[in-house]
Amino acid sequence: MPLSLTLATAVLLTIIGFSAAFMKARTVGATGDGRTLHSLPKYHGYLLALTILTPCVVVILLWLALEPVVLDRIILANLPETLKEASAGRLGLLIGQVRQVAAGVTFGEPDPAVFTAAETFQTAANVSRWLLLAVVVAIALIASGVVVPRIDLRFRARNTAERIIKYILIFCATISILVTLGILFSLLFEGLRFFAVVSPLEFFFGINWDPQIAIRPDQVGSTGAFGAVPIFAGTLIIALTAMVVALPVGLFSAIYMAEFASQPVRTVVKPLIEVLAGIPTIVYGFFAVLVVSPAIRGFGSDIGIPVSPTAAIVPGLVMGVMIIPFISSLADDAISAVPRTMRDGSLGLGATRGETITKVILPSALPGIVGGVLLATSRAIGETMIVVMAAGLTANLTANPLEGVTTVTVQIVALLTGDTSFDSPKTLAAFGLGLTLFLMTLMLNLVAIQIVRKYREQYD
Repeated sequence: MPLSLTLATAVLLTIIGFSAAFMKARTVGATGDGRTLHSLPKYHGYLLALTILTPCVVVILLWLALEPVVLDRIILANLPETLKEASAGRLGLLIGQVRQVAAGVTFGEPDPAVFTAAETFQTAANVSRWLLLAVVVAIALIASGVVVPRIDLRFRARNTAERIIKYILIFCATISILVTLGILFSLLFEGLRFFAVVSPLEFFFGINWDPQIAIRPDQVGSTGAFGAVPIFAGTLIIALTAMVVALPVGLFSAIYMAEFASQPVRTVVKPLIEVLAGIPTIVYGFFAVLVVSPAIRGFGSDIGIPVSPTAAIVPGLVMGVMIIPFISSLADDAISAVPRTMRDGSLGLGATRGETITKVILPSALPGIVGGVLLATSRAIGETMIVVMAAGLTANLTANPLEGVTTVTVQIVALLTGDTSFDSPKTLAAFGLGLTLFLMTLMLNLVAIQIVRKYREQYD
């Protein structure tokens, strides 16, 4: 039985529960004795819907997490003793083969015991899904039996429903915090492993990047070089190139949309600008490789300036186009949020429209503008697909945007692509780069906060 049937049943029972509680609350409220319901009928419906849906979601997630473990044990129990004595890796392959046979996919001629285990596995999987459906229906019936009889004029359905929603929000917030901490601690743990092998002084101040891994214990020159300065320089060059493109275009377009554009123009142009943020980054990568790079190299050839095929200016320009909506949209919202009275007061005192924008509106909207610039900068530094396709793999310490460079994200992808072992400095270097990238973004946030605080004091 497909899982979608169980999910559809849970949703259908939730809708039915909402309707039933809503209708009963309306019936109770229409008694005509002069008294009114404590909570509107919709809150009674929300309460029953939450009481049904929340436990169903929890049970389904736990069931899906535990089901593979139980089914694997069933597969192992139905294998012959001769096969059970195999290594852990061999048993894993046998379990995978049984699952493939149960799904109708076979390669070669599997052992007859595999077909027997596959039949048992299929039966157990079907029984598991039917049991899950039965549990979902039972939860809905129990919730209805608890909530529906309590519906009367004094039942505080709204308070109870809002309390459940508050607990759900607290749970989601806790999950987000735990995920963030998990990412941070994983970076710290693996990054410290890397810095225990490679000196931080060499990593942050070295100018040679050539990570190697030894094939033989006595191999000469297998330790590699882990000076990441060329990588940081390449990342900075591409990010600065992107900001040179995105900052003026995004900010000026935001000023025009907020202060000069008519409402019909704003209605059409603003969504068109924001469409740029929805284009997949790999499409930008193709555009950079197939259009921008040949055009720049052709232009450079015409005027006698050599341009590398992996020049930093190519991904920088394309990335700048990509992050224009981040600056434009947030700056537009910040400018539009400035009170109309400040504009009218400035104009009433004799200031021109340009002076009003530069001396009143932009300083007042500075926190939102700085937030947009920060978001765009972080997006540029952490971008992957564009630089992977358009930038190079060779670490080159240069300030010339027409030469080939590499970035932090490109090196992380290169170091973690393929079969990797987390015991070598070469692979652990990716976590050192990731930790550094995280700290760079954190520093950007701290600097932006200080800038906002400094300039806010003048207008609060």
